[in-house]
Amino acid sequence: MKKSAEEKNINKWLITITVMLPAIMEIVDTSVANVALPHMQGSLNAGTDEITWVLTSYLVSNAVVLPMTGWLARMFGRKRFLITCITLFTLASLMCGAAPSLGLLIFFRVLQGAAGGALIPMSQAIMMETFPPYQQGMAMAIFGVGAMFGPIIGPALGGWITDNMSWRWIFYINIPIGIIAVVMATFFIYDPSYLKRAKASIDYWGLALLTVGLGALQIVLDKGQQDDWFNSGFIVACSILTAVSLAALVYVELTHPHPIVNLRLFKNVSFSAGNLVMFAVGFCLYSSIMLIPLFLQTLMGYNATMAGMVLAPGGVATLICMPFVGAIIQRYDGRKVVFVGLLIAAWSMHIMQGFTLEAAYRDFVWPRVVLGVGLAMIFVPLTTVTLATISKEEMGNATGIFSLLRNIGGSVGIAISATLLARYSQFYQTSLVAHVNPYNPMAQSQVAMLKGAMVNRGLGPVAAEQGAFAIIYGKVVRQAYMLSYNRIFFIVGIAFLVIIPLLLLLKKPQKHLPPGAAH
Repeated sequence: MKKSAEEKNINKWLITITVMLPAIMEIVDTSVANVALPHMQGSLNAGTDEITWVLTSYLVSNAVVLPMTGWLARMFGRKRFLITCITLFTLASLMCGAAPSLGLLIFFRVLQGAAGGALIPMSQAIMMETFPPYQQGMAMAIFGVGAMFGPIIGPALGGWITDNMSWRWIFYINIPIGIIAVVMATFFIYDPSYLKRAKASIDYWGLALLTVGLGALQIVLDKGQQDDWFNSGFIVACSILTAVSLAALVYVELTHPHPIVNLRLFKNVSFSAGNLVMFAVGFCLYSSIMLIPLFLQTLMGYNATMAGMVLAPGGVATLICMPFVGAIIQRYDGRKVVFVGLLIAAWSMHIMQGFTLEAAYRDFVWPRVVLGVGLAMIFVPLTTVTLATISKEEMGNATGIFSLLRNIGGSVGIAISATLLARYSQFYQTSLVAHVNPYNPMAQSQVAMLKGAMVNRGLGPVAAEQGAFAIIYGKVVRQAYMLSYNRIFFIVGIAFLVIIPLLLLLKKPQKHLPPGAAH
């Protein structure tokens, strides 16, 4: 046993590299396929509605596996389970790349998402255990750097590979990384003595309810706006299935002696509050990251690469700040750092609320950098403080639940933002169109000026008038969408501020000093 502890100290950074490789691979794969969808659509002869299942299927299976990670690690042994997940993820990537039809691609994406779901919480749990308490903030900062690296490089890498090779190579690229990760995990990861393989009865009901409940929830969130929410019988059926399954799951898990998801962890007020904050942060982060490129490409005429160049500096700001934040929370109360981070993030949304159709590239980059700094000050200390009160035995369970709530928060954020965008744009369009009438001298002068310009180009009076109104209507639609984006950025900013009181429920972390006389 003493030997294991010594190995732990010697191999601390090797263990870090080992668990970061599959984690980054999984995070990149969440976003890498987005830019390749049009190419897949043409190659596999699929409709727009059908091709989005390439993303949805991955997210659904990912969400189902996340909370059961701790249970699966106990059932099969953590080292064996980690290596199995990396191997399955790599093989599924190979099969995704080789898929001859959309149906098979979706099937292999489900496998890939299921294998990838466990990689993030297991990597987090192993890093929290490998580093002593006084260095756990730094451990989460290193993990955060990897976690932010994925969303920054994912879309850019996916776009470059798709343009220069083929969309199939966005999956094939995982194969060498997966092989290296399996070899390193074989040599550098071990099962700690307290994590004995469970010989307990399998919680079949919990497994079934979790799969059905989270799967249906993810489908509701991903497809809701597209199918007009509760006007669709399919969405209503999935919503009822979600509510019944998750309610039954809570009852089953609280009464089962060996539950697949340990909901008793929520008795810990600090853990519950941390998860609520992370849910809200996921909501705000994913909705803003979806809105910014959409705004730039639909209203400002940016292409995918330029939109990525607006997002990237924010990710770089997060990367630069995270190690400093890791060092700060070794000395200061992590809750105060999260508080400052939430204020900075809310401020960035306040700046975005002032976007106009005349704004330049630097006007978009600056608030994104501010948001990046805020996120660095939220993620690292929030993870450390939330998991600080959890025993090592339950760390796998806790990290799984924590990751799940961030992902569900993100899905809810994207779904609500897409819905608000559609509803607000209709509302503002109706308001603005009302001002384009014969009694508004400004509107009439614009129409007359445009009509005159078109007549000078050789158009007849009727065609010129129709053309003038078409141009005015196009301007109205763009302004209506601009106002909608501004309103949603304002709402997201308020959401960052509303969760601040929850920080009072987080337990103040104990001061852990480097080992001296104690060791």
